Amino acid sequence: MPQSVPSFAELLDRATESALHLEMRDSYGVASEAEALARWRETGDVDTDPESPYWSPWTELVRRTVARGVVVRRARIVSEPVSDYIRYEHAGTIVNLAAGEEVRWLARRQASDIPLPGNDFWLIDSRLIRWNHFTGAGASAPGEVSEDPDAARLCTTAFEAVWSRAISHNEYKIN
Repeated sequence: MPQSVPSFAELLDRATESALHLEMRDSYGVASEAEALARWRETGDVDTDPESPYWSPWTELVRRTVARGVVVRRARIVSEPVSDYIRYEHAGTIVNLAAGEEVRWLARRQASDIPLPGNDFWLIDSRLIRWNHFTGAGASAPGEVSEDPDAARLCTTAFEAVWSRAISHNEYKIN
């Protein structure tokens, strides 16, 4: 039976306490980023305007979520030296911060002893998981939702362990 996967807007609009996002890939091939990533590779320019047509749907969603008192945190586990994609992502993270997200970075070598789920995820209010699936090339694949309490505990524990070791975006320097 096909499972209905809520949009990110639906997930964040339903959140009452927290929305946690763990990213663990060194490269993503998400179609919506392709043009901006290509421009950055050619020119070094990245869109950091929270009100731009590219960013505004996300920043408006995060702002209204944070305005309700929901904490939105994003942690990224990255290999070092970082990939070009991570350099691009790091350059644009100022927009996530401007919207109200808290963002931290953790070197993969510092995560070796943390039990981690096999996929990136969003965890809403410590109970609803939105698994983010990707193809081998990094393209978005259909997501999945779960309210399995054991999986939610794993995600909570993993996220908090990563968060406690990670470095805030403003302090994480890419060499």
